[in-house]
Amino acid sequence: MGFIDVLASIIPAALFFAAPLIFTAIGGVFSERSGIINIGLEGLMVMGAFVGIVFNLTFHETFGDATPWISIIVAMIVSALFALVHAVASITFRADQVVSGVAINFLALGIGLFLTKQWYDKGQTDMVERPFYTTDIPVLSKIPVIGDLFFSGMYLTSYLAIILAFVAWFIIFKTPFGLRLRSVGEHPMAADTNGINVYGMRYVAVMLSGAMGGLGGSVFALTIALNFSHATIVGQGFMSLAAVIFGKWHPLGALGAAIFFGFAQSLSIVGSSVPILEDVPQIFLLIAPYVLTILALAGFIGRAEAPKSLGEPYVKGNR
Repeated sequence: MGFIDVLASIIPAALFFAAPLIFTAIGGVFSERSGIINIGLEGLMVMGAFVGIVFNLTFHETFGDATPWISIIVAMIVSALFALVHAVASITFRADQVVSGVAINFLALGIGLFLTKQWYDKGQTDMVERPFYTTDIPVLSKIPVIGDLFFSGMYLTSYLAIILAFVAWFIIFKTPFGLRLRSVGEHPMAADTNGINVYGMRYVAVMLSGAMGGLGGSVFALTIALNFSHATIVGQGFMSLAAVIFGKWHPLGALGAAIFFGFAQSLSIVGSSVPILEDVPQIFLLIAPYVLTILALAGFIGRAEAPKSLGEPYVKGNR
């Protein structure tokens, strides 16, 4: 197998696995830029996966080919509302943000499994009939070399994830909303003095993280898992959180980190076709994403500078 052929097998798979991480990591950037730690990204992905699968199974005959797209929109809305639990606890009641996020993780999985048992009378849902499918991009897929690497056999959700990362960068760093968001995460007292509603901005940020987490979870479920069970989302939310930190709380940094982790996940699928990895035991390729996540954070977390008020509750009028 030639070098180009190896790349043609690795790049689509890496972007395929990276897309859910990119979506969720972008949500984490919004939340943590506002000063709210969101350990609950895993739970938000679980809720998005559950809602996306259930909606797809219920309405696939009604909406036809549009079903997966409508499913991820519904998952975004439900997960954004579910994120309000974390927002109310950590912003209004000033609970410990880490504890609140962990509670979200347990609550989402509990709700999803309970309703799955009630509705399907088993521990997992049926397989969806209208998932996302790979596609070749017209014209672009015919470009020599580049077409095979980036525009053939790709999921549209992979392109959407990359586009949204750049949209998030523009919003956070080039718009008045982004300036207010960053100000409440860096110095909420100064922001409040200048008339910015700190609580309101943080609520919006946490709900955005919920929507993006739901999007990531539903995309994962409708492209990779194709059903919902206790093992549909297993660590992807924590990888996304690692991508936020590894990417220095920057949308494009998180994009790069998520692609790196997506590449690590793809090794278990394409590793046998890569000459230098073909003799590596499959178990090592399966644990590679988690090992690389730990190594990346262990070697980088001390050098990354978080927003100054990250994790600190704000009491209005306490100056």
